[in-house]
Amino acid sequence: MIQAKGYAAQSVNEKLAPWSFERRELGTHDVQIEILFCGVCHSDIHNIRNEWYPGIFPMVPGHEIVGKISAVGEHAHKFKVGDLAGVGTYIDSCRECEDCKSGHEQFCAEGVQTYNHTDRNGAPTYGGYSNTIVIHEDFAFRISEKLDLAATAPLLCAGVTTYSPLKRWKVGKGNRLGVVGLGGLGHMAVKFGVALGAEVTVFSTSPDKEEAAIKLGAHHFVVSKDEEQMKAVFHSFDFVLDTVSANYDINPLLTVLRTNGVYINVGLASKPWEISSFSVVVGNKVITGSGHGGLNEVQEMLDFCAAHNLVSDVEVIDIKNINEAFERMEKGDVRYRFVIDMATL
Repeated sequence: MIQAKGYAAQSVNEKLAPWSFERRELGTHDVQIEILFCGVCHSDIHNIRNEWYPGIFPMVPGHEIVGKISAVGEHAHKFKVGDLAGVGTYIDSCRECEDCKSGHEQFCAEGVQTYNHTDRNGAPTYGGYSNTIVIHEDFAFRISEKLDLAATAPLLCAGVTTYSPLKRWKVGKGNRLGVVGLGGLGHMAVKFGVALGAEVTVFSTSPDKEEAAIKLGAHHFVVSKDEEQMKAVFHSFDFVLDTVSANYDINPLLTVLRTNGVYINVGLASKPWEISSFSVVVGNKVITGSGHGGLNEVQEMLDFCAAHNLVSDVEVIDIKNINEAFERMEKGDVRYRFVIDMATL
């Protein structure tokens, strides 16, 4: 076994603390990655708290991983030692089901999540708040040397989560795109929307976010709780991408869609929506969701970012400050993503 170290929660709601553990031996098609940076996702907090499903403890979170290949298996040919590589939210799938064959490996019923899951041998998986990881080469992604590595880490989750639906719905030049929320996901949605050629408007309940939205490249800003501003954009948008995980009434936002407009949700609210049938039926509106991306799509997104010099806006932290970062993240006190420098482990 390979000796590893990281930060783990030993039980539900426990603060993260140093922990030593073991990774599996390098398989013939595996690669070992020296982890350089790992993004901090809000789902890390949800998992530690068992808010979505029962957790596996001790738990080492982290699924926005960027690092350098330190070893390759005998029959692994995708990477060589020294190459940059990334790991996202899942590290294995069956490769045989309809989802896998259609490029939607993230939805494979037998898929293995990067952490808080069990692998095919029944062993728990541990995430990127650690110094090293071993995975099958197919589930590691090439990272361009052109990109800032720390700022690239959140692309492995927040990046592809917003890129995927924009590409699927062919959002681009001539389209008006509304982005709801300006956090870790929302700020990437703005960057991708602008890069794809859309006219981008940010919707937020916080008027003080207007300057930041425009600085990110948004063309317009609307305070969504201001009735007059909302009336001014009635029936104006081809697409709305909702990145908010809070519980709120989406019906007013449905009114800004044009006929045949599409409302795309990537947020994970804790309570069900209450939607007026009139909000959807009148105007032939579509409400859809999107979750992460398949292997080819993640690589496509990373290549797109390299070509357009797109990365996340991040605050790099020492790992000893991770518990404080969780507290700040819950207060919205980060622009726009924390990233752990694993050299501080």
